[in-house]
Amino acid sequence: MFARDYVADLAARGRHHFTTDEAVGAIGSPRSSVRAQLRRLKVRGIIAEPVRGFNMIVPAKHRSRGCLPAEQFIPQLMDLAGEPYYFALLSAAERYGAAHQRPQVVQVMVRKNRAAIECGQVRVEFVARHDLERVCVREFNTPRGVARYSTPEVTALELVGYPKHAGGIANVAAVLPELAEEMEADGLARAARLSPVSWSQRLGYLLERLVESDLADALARFVEEHARSYTPLRRAAPTSGAGRDAAWKLIVNVDIEPHT
Repeated sequence: MFARDYVADLAARGRHHFTTDEAVGAIGSPRSSVRAQLRRLKVRGIIAEPVRGFNMIVPAKHRSRGCLPAEQFIPQLMDLAGEPYYFALLSAAERYGAAHQRPQVVQVMVRKNRAAIECGQVRVEFVARHDLERVCVREFNTPRGVARYSTPEVTALELVGYPKHAGGIANVAAVLPELAEEMEADGLARAARLSPVSWSQRLGYLLERLVESDLADALARFVEEHARSYTPLRRAAPTSGAGRDAAWKLIVNVDIEPHT
């Protein structure tokens, strides 16, 4: 058996991901020979190797990108590594129809930092959240299995919690009104209890200003009971001379205007 036959057999059986070790075992040739054969398949665009030792079969319709869409291989890669994950931040917002502009990078939340992946035209950025296994997720079917995404409520809180990964607080404010259409007050209150209170302070203030709903009310009591100090709306901006919002215990050190 040659690598091309092995790959064709996998595809015929509905498998689209394999490790180099699996290929070596199935083909029965020396590892150096199998890797050389796999390299030739990569040059032809038949397979891609986003992480050393992890390969995917790339159907013809995706070969111009040189890779499968991230949601069609990240779940399998993370399951192989035995690591929890979910698609997050702007990638999750896009899933819920709330991306202000199409994200250039796919964002995946993991337990600890990992190197970014570049696979053809697909780039994946990993963001660390140590307690992500407690976070509520939703599962979506893809042509290659199931992909996990943070819920809209978790997504909103993480956008204000990781603003540098979301294009800054002004971009977060632009995304929130559409994301709010998918959010529920009870779910937001539950998600808040699993996140730093400063995230609720920022998000509550923005929701109150930007969204016509009762979502901000779902955070108000939590902030009143748990916020012990003022936190800046924009962490990287100066706070001297900035206004303060007593209800949210927020230092309003950047002006956020509602989008029309």
